[in-house]
Amino acid sequence: MKFTEGMWKIRGGIQPNWMSHVERIISTDETSASLLLAKLTRHRGDTLNAGTLNAKITSPLEGVTAVKFSHWHGEEELGPDFQLNVSQPKVTIQNEPGKNLKYVNGGLTLDVNTSTNNLAFDYTDAKEKRLTGHSFRSIAFVNDITTEKTKWEDSIYAQKDTYILLELDVSVNEKIYGLGERFGPFVKNGQTVEVWNEDGGTSSELAYKNIPFYISSRGYGVFINNPGKVMLEIQSERTTRVNIVVKGESLEYMIIAGPTPKDIINRYTALTGRPSLPPAWSYGLWLTTSFTTSYSEETVTGFLDGFKERNIPLAVFHFDCFWMKSYQWCDFEFDEENFPDPKAYIDRLKAKGFKTCVWINPYIGQASPLFAEGKKNGYFVMRADKPRPTVWQWDEWQAGMALVDFTNPAACEWYSSHLKRLMDMGIDSFKTDFGERIPFDPRIVKYFNNSDTEKMHNYYTFIYNKVVFETMQNHGKPGCLFARSATTGGQQFPVHWGGDCESTFEAMAETLRGGLSLTLSGFAFWAHDIGGFEGLPEPALYKRWVQFGSLGSHTRLHGSSSYRVPWIYDEKDYPGEAEECSKVLRESVNRKLELMPYLLRTALEAKETGASVMRAMLLEFGETDPNVWQLDTQYMLGSELLVAPVFSRDGEVSFYVPKTDNKSGAKWRSWFDHKKTYEEGNWYTETHGFDTLPILVRPGAAVAYTPGLNTADGDVLKGLQVLVNGPLEQEKKVEIVEAGDVEKVSKTVTVGVDLKASGADVQVVDLTK
Repeated sequence: MKFTEGMWKIRGGIQPNWMSHVERIISTDETSASLLLAKLTRHRGDTLNAGTLNAKITSPLEGVTAVKFSHWHGEEELGPDFQLNVSQPKVTIQNEPGKNLKYVNGGLTLDVNTSTNNLAFDYTDAKEKRLTGHSFRSIAFVNDITTEKTKWEDSIYAQKDTYILLELDVSVNEKIYGLGERFGPFVKNGQTVEVWNEDGGTSSELAYKNIPFYISSRGYGVFINNPGKVMLEIQSERTTRVNIVVKGESLEYMIIAGPTPKDIINRYTALTGRPSLPPAWSYGLWLTTSFTTSYSEETVTGFLDGFKERNIPLAVFHFDCFWMKSYQWCDFEFDEENFPDPKAYIDRLKAKGFKTCVWINPYIGQASPLFAEGKKNGYFVMRADKPRPTVWQWDEWQAGMALVDFTNPAACEWYSSHLKRLMDMGIDSFKTDFGERIPFDPRIVKYFNNSDTEKMHNYYTFIYNKVVFETMQNHGKPGCLFARSATTGGQQFPVHWGGDCESTFEAMAETLRGGLSLTLSGFAFWAHDIGGFEGLPEPALYKRWVQFGSLGSHTRLHGSSSYRVPWIYDEKDYPGEAEECSKVLRESVNRKLELMPYLLRTALEAKETGASVMRAMLLEFGETDPNVWQLDTQYMLGSELLVAPVFSRDGEVSFYVPKTDNKSGAKWRSWFDHKKTYEEGNWYTETHGFDTLPILVRPGAAVAYTPGLNTADGDVLKGLQVLVNGPLEQEKKVEIVEAGDVEKVSKTVTVGVDLKASGADVQVVDLTK
């Protein structure tokens, strides 16, 4: 939110109250310090007719320093609040009265200048490098007298909207990343970002997954501990600052120490929750009915038989919205006209080895029999502006739909009971769609537990997905969602997918940008609609997107008004494409399945440290190569494989080979042609057919690989190989995670510099030969 018009002019009706002075240090103890901040104070008269801010400094975790700035304290602060994992790290507080307050937490130091009218905050790292801070006129509460509640005739009694404004310094060449799944430019400098969940597709500034957390290339992260609307001007109002604004009386941010991006994400996910681990079968290929297509039991069976005939491994079949009757979403009942005996049919699917998933959302349409039940028992979000109990309803999406109130424990149990019934029927997973179209006006809606309705707009998705995820776990099934919306902490309930994208190469590229931003925001497992959601992808796009979508954590074919089976292309208009698309899909899925031992260990790393399966280049090479900080059309799959998707019809692709710290003389090497090597620090342009794409093996890599593995939950040890791109500087330990227990390492293979293995029956393959 912009309050200024250039450097010198304040927007009309805006009254910034800049804090320039530490009036006093209110208190200190072993872990915290509280300061009273005031405006420029030249004499005692300046303390009259002026507001102040309290600044309370605490530490929730080693290497994380929080400061909460508060204006008025009179109103009770209502939840919801982010669920944080806090500890009591050892901190050091040094107070030199009238000069300086120093707050040291691990390798992170906050210096507050407490001398008269010289307020400044400086955050420095263990090497005393300044990371960021508050310099001249960068901390304020702001009054807005242009709103409807301001009546000029009320004079000094006029009500004003209050905002807290915090401006953090940005250094030369500093870059900002993250803030959730954002589909615009990967580098956030120059952008205005509102952390406010909306159903906006992938081609706008709106986002389904807004996360108030960003990473700086300077070696720190910032987490804004507020589930409501957070507005950021990232060098877009003050060109040397990130401006953070919330409407209200208080705002807390946390500075998270690095120095590396991995260190920052490690601390952030330790604080807000580690990603849970999806079951091994979920890494296989998912196929859906698509959205508005016509389908029945016969149609679904035809799809599955078609995949079997073409020898394309398929793991999960997903029933999208119209598995239920129209206007009755969500009543959790199969449409009997299309699925006359759903239990028997699901049993037949499972007998063939398929897992099943069904689409759900948190809304109950008025035509559903469940609506009356939910209304009677108070399970829905209610109107706040009616004299009699009234359910909040609208006609967007479903006619007369209501919103399940997950702040009511009885409503949670009611909702869970229907999920349990479906799991008893054999359903293995739920696509938790929506969760971002949530009413927020406190004059209109109210929650069972009286939560702050504006904060609940973003936070609702957390409790929605949490209820579904934990219901699955409590029912004895591994938690596995396909979720669209998210907020901070949502990474604990994987998997998430990118939402509604168009069927174009440009949308494919924006999808990757969104995924890279999300994975820099603490989310480890991510997928997208292969081929694009809107429209029928041309065959070239389908094949390129299939290649890309098979080189991530999760892989799903899904569309809106057209199916995504590869034989959708008729022979008349697209001669030979049904067979060609099937071939590319088969090869791409098999390639991923053979990498399952590598992917399962990478996933466990995500559980341990927060490092995602798909990684922005800066996550691996930010410390060794400054050129990688701009890259958003390629990524690392785990730590050892570089992937550059092809975003063109003709197969031309350009990619950058980063500099590493490998000193053995090993080179980057093509996955497909082991004799082909690449020099570090160079750009390459290649043209690829549909049988290849740039996949490069990192120098010194040791990749666990099971050739011929044809199911994601198969035996990774049977025929296990370790592909080594040597020479090795020293022996490497390759840890193996098996599908039966994705939570632990079952075996460790040690590969010596002589490329001989010990610790398990495994073949070492020297890629240099």
